[in-house]
Amino acid sequence: MNRSIPALFAAALITLGSAAASAQENQGTAEQRAACTPDAFRLCSAYIPDPSGVEACLRQRKSNLSEACKAVFEQASTGPIRGR
Repeated sequence: MNRSIPALFAAALITLGSAAASAQENQGTAEQRAACTPDAFRLCSAYIPDPSGVEACLRQRKSNLSEACKAVFEQASTGPIRGR
């Protein structure tokens, strides 16, 4: 029984690592993150670390965004916001 605990722990770490990598895919390009990170902390810190929640919050508060972050969302209306 004691040998299964390390195996379960290792499996949990692998699962968490996969989830973190998947979440990073939904965070936009490095340039988009740099433009919006200050606004995310200032306006939407309650949603961090949920990328979808932060994005939704920023969209709702578009009138309060910095010019750089507004440009990211304006660009998104003409194309995809997420880099892949």
